[in-house]
Amino acid sequence: MNKLESLAKHTVIVADTGDIESIQKFKPTDATTNPSLIFQASQMEQYKDLVSSAVKRGLEEGSCSDSKLEAALDHLSVEFGSEILKIVPGRVSTEVDARLSFDAKGSIEKAHRLIDLYSKKGIEKERILIKLATTWEGVEAARELEKEGIHCNMTLLFCQAQAIACAQAGATLISPFVGRILDWYKKAEGKDSYPSHEDPGVVSVTGIYNYFKKFDYNTVVMGASFRNSDEILELAGCDLLTIAPKFLDELSSQDGEIEAKLTLDTAKSMDLDKQDLNESSFRWALNEDAMATEKLAEGIRNFAKDLIKLEDSITKQYL
Repeated sequence: MNKLESLAKHTVIVADTGDIESIQKFKPTDATTNPSLIFQASQMEQYKDLVSSAVKRGLEEGSCSDSKLEAALDHLSVEFGSEILKIVPGRVSTEVDARLSFDAKGSIEKAHRLIDLYSKKGIEKERILIKLATTWEGVEAARELEKEGIHCNMTLLFCQAQAIACAQAGATLISPFVGRILDWYKKAEGKDSYPSHEDPGVVSVTGIYNYFKKFDYNTVVMGASFRNSDEILELAGCDLLTIAPKFLDELSSQDGEIEAKLTLDTAKSMDLDKQDLNESSFRWALNEDAMATEKLAEGIRNFAKDLIKLEDSITKQYL
């Protein structure tokens, strides 16, 4: 048995890619995309026809250049998601425009738009996770969408306060970014590396997992954004792990049994205090965490940059 097969005994494996060929190779349960991954995939020659077809459908809808581009991006995201769903048995995560991260109403409207496009392709909303940045506005959007039966994946999550707010809102899933937490601490503390069990990203996700299980939240935890396979193995037992193709390939090429590091029994035995967050306490807790504040803002900016790159590419080719 290889390590990927062994890991799958403890954790649901999710492919972190927009590359359909990689998903076909590893056959994960679910898959996630984001603006950066969609941009990368859209530049690959093998997806040229898929991109062209999706973009042209979007451009036919808009009445002006801005609305045409917005519609084209929506169709492109849904087209990649639909192709992925032909392969995975579970769900695909499709992200709301990062530029709506501080607009709860706009995020809800965009989620409705994406769900409607999937519906027109015969895909039920139960197979879609709408990805929202974990700002307060994103949390509020998730609260309303979940009431409608539209399930949400809360992304760009870096601290326990963000996680708790998502759980209180009833979000289906959170995606704490392990590797980006590590990046910040390596720079801040001037370290080249940490022992895997002391990796700040691993420690953060372990704490969130234990908190959720201790207090019986239905929201599940999906570790994301890994920098090395040791981080992945230290989180064996987490509800889900979304893993880039290079690490899926690495783990599948190594023989060995993996033991669960995160367990329900351990979480239940923890001595933890339950917190109750409102908007002001959420914003204050986030403000007090320099790492989370900086990485959240940086992540939103970078996702927005890749959306703009994609818009520029579409404009040059089709407008």
